Amino acid sequence: MKGERLNQKRLILLLSLAVGALSALAALVLKGLIHGIQWLIDTYLIAGEHTWWYLICPMIGIALAALFVRYVVRDDISHGITKILYAISQRKSIIKLHNTWSSIVSSAITIGFGGSVGAEAPIVLTGAAIGSNLAKAFRLDQKTMMLMIGCGAAGAIGGIFKAPIAGLVFTLEVLLLDLTMTSLAPLLIASVTATAVTYLVTGSEPMFSLQTIEPFALNRIPWYVCLGVICGLVSLYFTRGMNGLEQWFKRTFRSIGVKILVGGTILGTLIFLFPPLYGEGYQVIIDLMNGQATRHFVSSPLSQFDSPIWYFLLYFVAVLMMKIVASVATNGGGGVGGIFAPSLFMGAIAGYVCARVGNLMGLSIPESNFILGGMAGLMAGVMHAPLTGIFLIAELTGGYHLFMPLMIVSVLSYLTIKFFEPHSLYAMRLAQKGELLTHNKDRAVLTLMKLNSVLETDLTVLSPDMTLGKLVKVIAHSHRNLFPVVDNEGRLEGILLLDEVRNIMFQPRLYNRFTVRRLMNAPAALIRNDMPMEKVIEVFEDTGAWNLPVVDAEGKYVGMVSKSKIFSLYREVLVNFSEE
Repeated sequence: MKGERLNQKRLILLLSLAVGALSALAALVLKGLIHGIQWLIDTYLIAGEHTWWYLICPMIGIALAALFVRYVVRDDISHGITKILYAISQRKSIIKLHNTWSSIVSSAITIGFGGSVGAEAPIVLTGAAIGSNLAKAFRLDQKTMMLMIGCGAAGAIGGIFKAPIAGLVFTLEVLLLDLTMTSLAPLLIASVTATAVTYLVTGSEPMFSLQTIEPFALNRIPWYVCLGVICGLVSLYFTRGMNGLEQWFKRTFRSIGVKILVGGTILGTLIFLFPPLYGEGYQVIIDLMNGQATRHFVSSPLSQFDSPIWYFLLYFVAVLMMKIVASVATNGGGGVGGIFAPSLFMGAIAGYVCARVGNLMGLSIPESNFILGGMAGLMAGVMHAPLTGIFLIAELTGGYHLFMPLMIVSVLSYLTIKFFEPHSLYAMRLAQKGELLTHNKDRAVLTLMKLNSVLETDLTVLSPDMTLGKLVKVIAHSHRNLFPVVDNEGRLEGILLLDEVRNIMFQPRLYNRFTVRRLMNAPAALIRNDMPMEKVIEVFEDTGAWNLPVVDAEGKYVGMVSKSKIFSLYREVLVNFSEE
């Protein structure tokens, strides 16, 4: 037994290394495809700084990606991080095999043609799918598959950003995996391996190499505090705006052709008016840091010769506000991409605008430092992941000596949005359905439990018109003291307990006088068969009942569930979940 456990630990470490390497290679392939498509378009279509092709190319990319997903993949691959969270909590950590490649192709087409989204969420889904399917191939248990998904996600972040610590922290904060001694080593191996592979291929330079970062100064703490609160409010705008626009887009436009046309038209128009919205936006961030923001302003038809500074800043505020519209138009129209890049993009612009405004007021604020702080703040606020924001920006830029301002901005941004939104954009949809796995051990165990696992369907069903005499015969052959009462259409009418008839069941003169309808009682509460287990427990606690009937949406009887059986399953899942 001990030898088997040791062999499995070795297998997990080897698999984490393989998952990390494969995730990094997938990230490199995706980045290569995106840059290749962009090079072809820039070389053969977009000859100048600003052409009418900006109106057309995004729609072409959205159309190709939408058709690829609809007719080749034939599955929904949007919202990559949300799909990972759903797989962990509701699908026993199983992610479909096609996710190891489908997100790469579709997001490369989308972003390469100018889609205003990021490549990071698709590559995280790809890495998680690699981990899940490798674990499935080796027939590992559900908890180990969950760990392999985390290794894939950590490897994807570590590989695409050259940020091994951020990869580890992202897995713990965003995917909500518990950090134990068992999980720490595989996650670190995957993240470091992925980063090393990327170093071998692209070199060790950070993604945003900066020369103009000023050292941290104590007298600037109040301005970083202000930036943190502003980033939290911008994160709230991002979260609610993105979620609201997505829901509106989904409700309003049903046909795939209409979605492509509307999404492509909106995106193309926005990119034509605001060229910084084209693609991921990382070049814009680099230019902002290097003091070259003007080139992105003069390339717009909205720019004017010798425009006043307020008009210049207003333009970038409009770019910030329109980014979520462009991202929703991209994904809503049929494209595939994530919100990593949009959140970093909006954070950079928020920090830049705040710094410029502060400098106009005579505060002497370093723009590059505020741009980095804004990026960390938006990442922390949108994803509810302050540590990820801190370490990711530090590793992206090599600005490790700015940990203090990054910490101030990230924490305050997180606390600000937490006051309004308890869950991140990734998790809010699942949290509303009770399908989100969290660090709260009790809630995590209840989320992993399924109502079908404790549903009892072997109880004898009674008709409301059944006489006491017939009921006595049923009781004689039953091993239960509880009987659901159901009408001819299968709808639950009540519950009959043996205690209710014990005093009269041995009086034959009453056999034809009483019917089940007169003897039954209304249940203390009804459990819906689509109700999450956490809500089921709440119903039991509120009513004090030990047994409750389960019905479907139409009120038809499905079965019974008992508190004792729930507790038994809870203990079983808890032991497996907590096992080191």
